[in-house]
Amino acid sequence: MQPTTLVGDLTEPIRQWLPGQRWFAAKRKGAAVVEVRHAATIIDGDPGLVQALVSVDGEAYHLLLGVRSELVDHIGHAVIGQVHGVHVYDAPHDAELMGQLLELLAGNADRGGLRFRHEPWTTLERGLRARPIGAEQSNTSVIYGQNYILKLFRRPSPGPNRDVELHRALHDAGSTHIAEPLGTIEGEGTTFGFLQQFLPDAVEGWATATASVRDLLAEADLHADEVGGDFAGEANRLGVAVAEVHADLAATLGTEIVQPEDIGNRVEAMHGRLDAVLAEVPELREHEGLLRAAFDAVRGLDTPVEVQHVHGDLHLGQVLRSTAGWVLIDFEGEPDADVEHRRALRSPLRDIAGMLRSFEYAAFHLLAGGEDDRQLLARAAEWADRNQAAFCEGYAKVAFDPRSQPLLLRALELDKAVYEVALEHHYRPDWLAIPLATFRRRPSWLT
Repeated sequence: MQPTTLVGDLTEPIRQWLPGQRWFAAKRKGAAVVEVRHAATIIDGDPGLVQALVSVDGEAYHLLLGVRSELVDHIGHAVIGQVHGVHVYDAPHDAELMGQLLELLAGNADRGGLRFRHEPWTTLERGLRARPIGAEQSNTSVIYGQNYILKLFRRPSPGPNRDVELHRALHDAGSTHIAEPLGTIEGEGTTFGFLQQFLPDAVEGWATATASVRDLLAEADLHADEVGGDFAGEANRLGVAVAEVHADLAATLGTEIVQPEDIGNRVEAMHGRLDAVLAEVPELREHEGLLRAAFDAVRGLDTPVEVQHVHGDLHLGQVLRSTAGWVLIDFEGEPDADVEHRRALRSPLRDIAGMLRSFEYAAFHLLAGGEDDRQLLARAAEWADRNQAAFCEGYAKVAFDPRSQPLLLRALELDKAVYEVALEHHYRPDWLAIPLATFRRRPSWLT
C-alpha cells in the first residue's frame, strides 16, 4: 500500500489521537482538521515504518508510524488506528523499529527521502536496544543502551536546526557542558531527528534543586545554609557552566552590538507580550504599573548591549548534573516561539533571567495552592535568594556579574514572569500564584 494512502485513510484516528500527546500544541482546542503533507516508507515489511508530516491548523507535526499485521502486547497502548487490515501505532514505542533507525544512522543510509548521517568524528555502535522516554513535553526521545539518545522533533521547522547548530558550535569549541552531537535525520531542508551522547548517570537540575527545597521545608526552624541538602554550591558551579557556554558560543559564532537608540524595539516587544497576557489574566492587572515601569526603565540605558546566540529557554529542567559537572541540553529555544524569534541574538542576561526565575519556582512550588505559612514562605524566599546569588557569583567568575546590570536583568526577569503567568493560567492554575508573587517580592540581588 502506498504510504500516502495509508496515512490519508487514517486522518480521523490521527485527529482523535493527537490531543492526547504531550507535544501537541493546541490541546485546549483539539485537532479540527488533519491534512497529510507528506508520507514515505522508511522500512518496508512487517513491521514497517512510515514517516509522515501532517498539518493541523497550519502547524506541522512529525509522525513516525509503525505498521503491523498483528499487534504485540508492549505496543498496544500506542495504537492510533486500524486501516486496510493493519494496525498503525506510534513507532517510538517499538524497540525493534527504533533499533533499525540506529542502524540507518550508523550506515549513513538514505531512505524514503530522508538522510541518516552520523557526525564525521564518530563511529556508532550497532545492535543496542532502544527504549523511549515518556516524560518530555515538546519532542520524543529514544535511548539506545547506555550510549545514545535520539531526539525526534515533533514540530519541526524548515531550515537549519538551532539545537543541532549550537551543539556543533559548542563541540567545535571543546565545551565540556554539552552532550556530544553524534548524528542527524534530515530531509527536504528539515531536521527530524538528532542523535547525541547519553549521560546515564546524570540527574535533572530541577530534581536536585527541589530535593534541597524539600529538605529545607522539612526543617523549617533551620536556615538554608544549615540544612544538609544546601544547593548553593551547585548553583554556583551551574553559574560557571552557563558562563562558559556563553563564552564558547560568542567565540565560535560571534556577537553583535545593539545601540541604545535601538533598544526601544525590544522594550515595545515586552509591552506587547504584557498586553496579550493582561487581556487573558485579570489577576495581572494590579501589577501592570510596576511591569511597565520596569520595562520602560530599559529605555534609559546609555550603553550598548552585546547580543549573541544563547540557550534561549534556560531553566533547571534544561540542565543535567553528571559526575563530570553541569551539562546544558535542548538548545531549541522557547517551544511556542516562532523560528525567527528563537534564532534571534539576545543578551546573555536572557538566559540568566530564566535561571533566576527557575530558582524561584523551585523554592515556592511545594507551597503553591496551599494555605500561607509565613515561616515556610520565609524559608522558601531565603532559599531562592541564596541560590540566585550563588548562581550570579559563579557566572561572575567567568564573565561579568549579572547583578551589575540591574535594569536590564530585572526587566528580562519580569518579562519571563509575564510569560509564566500566561502558561500557568492555561495549564496549572494552582501554580499561578508563583509568578504573581514575583511582582510583590523584591529579590535580594536587586539593591
